[in-house]
Formats: sequence, structure tokens, C-alpha cells
Amino acid sequence: MMADLKKNIDYQGLIERIGNTYQSAKSKIISAVNTQMLHAYWQIGKDIIEFEQGGKLKAEYGKQLLENLAKDLSLRFGQGFSRSNLNYMRLLYNKYPICETLSHKLSWSHYYELLKVDDDLARAFYEKQTITENWTIRELRRQKKSGLFHRLAIGKDKARILELSKKGQIIKSEEDFIKNPHVFEFMNFPENYQYTETDIEKAIINNLQQFLLELGKGFAFIGRQQRITLNNRHYFVDLVFYHVKLKCYVLIDLKIGEVEHEHIGQMKLYLGYFTKEVNEETDNEPIGLILSEEKDDIMVEYAMLNDKSKLIVSKYQLYMPDIEQLKNKVKEIIEK
Repeated sequence: MMADLKKNIDYQGLIERIGNTYQSAKSKIISAVNTQMLHAYWQIGKDIIEFEQGGKLKAEYGKQLLENLAKDLSLRFGQGFSRSNLNYMRLLYNKYPICETLSHKLSWSHYYELLKVDDDLARAFYEKQTITENWTIRELRRQKKSGLFHRLAIGKDKARILELSKKGQIIKSEEDFIKNPHVFEFMNFPENYQYTETDIEKAIINNLQQFLLELGKGFAFIGRQQRITLNNRHYFVDLVFYHVKLKCYVLIDLKIGEVEHEHIGQMKLYLGYFTKEVNEETDNEPIGLILSEEKDDIMVEYAMLNDKSKLIVSKYQLYMPDIEQLKNKVKEIIEK
């Protein structure tokens, strides 16, 4: 009797509905708890700052306030009131003086990471991107460490940098794929390892989730070494993706060393083939992305002069960039 019930389709549907209801309620409870705790930490930060500003503490004891609070609150309420936590609660109120500006989609742990970003523009960007792309704490840390905001900002003018900080990265065209540079530190190649283009390609496939995080939202993986046959000759595109929002194929070629003009010509061939032979009526023009270790900007400019192909040549590196250097470049752009 029990075995028959388990095979019953309606019964299985009941199990599914109950499970969905339970999981939905559980998620809402966790979200509500996170929101309440975030607001509580904001209020604690507000109380600390108002206590300081209200002159209720002698100036010479000001530095000891968090230390004493940490000890007394920990004795009374247990964990959660370390000096570091209290400092970030204070900082939360300082950076977000209006509680309603805090997003209920983010946890205290998210804001803890965001508050480590000194630059207000960069912090606003990472907050927006975390919400939009539903980044985990780990993903947020990685993007901060890789200097995503500053890599995207280089090459933009002041107005576009300010827009980037307010709205996050919105991919509208092939130009929005540009990062200076792309960072593939997740490949973890040993120092002085003589890697090949095939090694890089395999490492990307083995770390596809991290690679997609670096590319940005909206990419669907189609395949690697996609064959194109023309005039009885075979050509192979390293990686092919489809961008859901732009409704187009994205073709990626990986190059070790410096990109050459023939690489650009080869990518144009791939783009032409996909336009004529692969695209459906609802697809937009394909986009080509050549990723190389080095590039000569002037050579690339001349090779693509008056060219209407949607083709981007961008650099990549296998280690984290110098964040201070990136910050200084963006600062120069803004100050101009």
C-alpha cells in the first residue's frame, strides 16, 4: 500500500508543494532575521556615535570606549560584540546615516565586507553589483580583491565612472565587456610554468563558474573548440558563449603573448561565419573578444580602423592586479 502511494503522481506533487512551501517560508524567516539584525547593528552604531558626539565621554577616554563596550557587552550577551564588530557597526551608521538606504537583500556579512572599501564610489558600485548579481560573500571578496570597479572605470570619463558607481555594470554593448585587465588568478598556474593556450582553455573550463563571474552576468556556455569549415579548411573558435540579455553569440580567442593583426583578421572571419551560418533571425550580431597577455593599442586601432565589426581586444593576467595603481589611475580621471 505504501509502495503504491509513493508511485502515485499526485502524491509526489503533494510532496513537492509542501517542500516548496517549507523552503519558501524558511528563506523568508532567514531574510527577516538578517534584516532585523542589520537594523539592530545600525542602531547600535548610531547609539555609539551619538554617545561620543553628545560629550558624555571625556576626550581622553574616547579611544577606550569600544574596548570597554566589547568587554561589558560580551559579558552580558555573549558573542557578537568584539571590538572589531562594534567598530564596523559604528562605521555602518557613519556610511549609511539613513537606515532605509540599507538593502534587505544583503546580510550583515555583506555590509561588513563593503565597509572595508574606503572609496565611497567603489563601495556604492560593489553594493549595487552584489544585489544585482546575487554575489555570495566569497564572490564579493574576490571582486573587491581583483579591483573590479577600478578595472571597469579605467577608459571611462568622469560622468561614466559616476554612473558606474550608482548603477553598477549594465551590459548594453560589446564595449561593456572591457576590463583593464581581465583577471584569471583562479587558474593557479605554478610560478614560471610554461603554459600554452590549450592549458589556459582547459583551466577556464575547469573553473567555468569563476570565469563566468569574471566575464559578468548573462553568459551561457556553448562549447570550446567550435569548428568552422570553409573551403575545405577547418578553423576552431576557442570558446563560444551566448549572451542572454544581448541575444548574441560571444566568440572568445585566447592568445599568449602579444596580439597580432592576423589574430584580428581571424576573429573577423569567425564573426562573419556566425553571422551568415549560425545566427537565427532573432539573434543580434555576434561579438568577438580576443584576450591576450599584451597588446599594442596603436596596432589594434589601425587594424580595426573604420571597421564595423563588434570586436574587442582586451588584456588578461593570471595574477591579481596592483589595486593602488588602479585606484590612482581612476583618481586622475576623476580629478581631470
